[in-house]
This record gives sequence, C-alpha cells and structure tokens, in this order.
Amino acid sequence: ELEYKYHTNVTSTEIDPCEHKKGKRLSEVHSSECDKRKIKDSEKDGVGACAPYRRLHLCDKNIQQIKTENITTHNLLADVCMAAQFEGQSIRGYHPQYDEQYPGSVSTMCTMLARSFADIGDIIRGKDLYNGNNRKGEKLEAKIKEYFQKIYEQLVKKDKEGAKTHYGDDENYYKLREDWWDANRLEVWKAITCGVKGNRYFRQTCGINDSWTGDDCRCPGNIRVPTFFDYVPQYLRWFEEWAED
Repeated sequence: ELEYKYHTNVTSTEIDPCEHKKGKRLSEVHSSECDKRKIKDSEKDGVGACAPYRRLHLCDKNIQQIKTENITTHNLLADVCMAAQFEGQSIRGYHPQYDEQYPGSVSTMCTMLARSFADIGDIIRGKDLYNGNNRKGEKLEAKIKEYFQKIYEQLVKKDKEGAKTHYGDDENYYKLREDWWDANRLEVWKAITCGVKGNRYFRQTCGINDSWTGDDCRCPGNIRVPTFFDYVPQYLRWFEEWAED
C-alpha cells in the first residue's frame, strides 16, 4: 500500500523530501556555509555568497530521485510541489524557535517560505549557487537537465519546428526551464504555503490594487504569487537574510 505522503508515480522508491535534512533551519555564522568548494563562483572562503542554514537543509531529496523515463511536465510538477510542501512544513516547525532566537527579526513566516520558494525556483532553472557536499548541487543540476531534455523531446514530437524555433539548441534548456517555472510557480507557492495560518506577507502585492494577502500567505482566490523573490538574484536574497539575522 502506498504511503501517500511520500509516493509519486515518478520516483522508484518511497522518498521523504526532507530525508537526511533534519538539521537546523536557522542562519548561523559557520565556515562551511561560505566554503568555496560548496558555493558556486566563489574564489576563496569568505569571499562571495554564503548560504544560510535554511538553504543547506532544503527539502529536495525526492527531486533527485525521479526516474527520467517517467518524466512529463505534469509529473515533474507533482514532485516539485511535494518537495515544496515538505519544505513549508519544515520551515513552520522551526519558525517558533527562530522567533525566539531572533526576536527583532523582520523575517516573518511568509518571508521565510518565499525565500525557500525562490531557492526551489533557482534549482529548477539552473541558477542555484549552493553545491553542497561532494558536489551534490552539480549532480542535481545534471538530473534536472535530463528531465528537461525529456520534456523538450516531448515538445518536439508535438511541434518540431515550433519547439526548435522557440528554444533553439540550448543543451542546458534554460529558456524551457524559465518557461516551465513561470507557468507553474503559482502551484508551487500553493504547495509551500499549504497549512499556513495566522501569517500575512509583508508587502501588499495582491490584485490590481496591490492588496494584502490573507493570513495564509496567499492572495485572495490564489490569483497570483505574492512574492517576486524568485526573480531576485540568489546571492542578494541570501545577503539580505544574513543581514536581518
């Protein structure tokens, strides 16, 4: 019998997205977060971006285990949403501890969820700077490129000329990945905010007149994603996160 919390139809085994990532979710000054071997484009330790603990333990294990032969755009979305939902649950579990440690912080629940949402978007689009131990980031990027190669091949079968004209010969599939994220980011936001209560996004970004979200970090009627963090460069988001702490 399937364990519906963990199973999807594209992974080969039961996978908890947060497996082996039960560590701290709070930002602390620690050399491993700025290690040039773990942060892409850093020339030496302490110079360049530093990943917060929240990013180090982001729940994405299931995305790494998708069977490429089963990939469709809808199946990929199912697993990305599952990762986002578990990430949201993990953040909510640590938020009271965060408030206690940083009582003056402006990092509300919705803000923290928005940051993880944006990091997931960077992973999908090939923009994530965190490489992790044993170059896990590079291995995940290679897998995601395989997924989008499969999706691209499916598009070519439907409309060869249109797909090749629109996406060209980019072997990294960056434009396709951007389009996929843009088309599906609202569903991922719904997943990462699933179960949130009593929290409002820090800015008025909903609707035509830029109104507030509800107390669930969502715009009324789920008409749009209230955050644009996923369109802000990752190193700037991380820098702001460190500065607030």
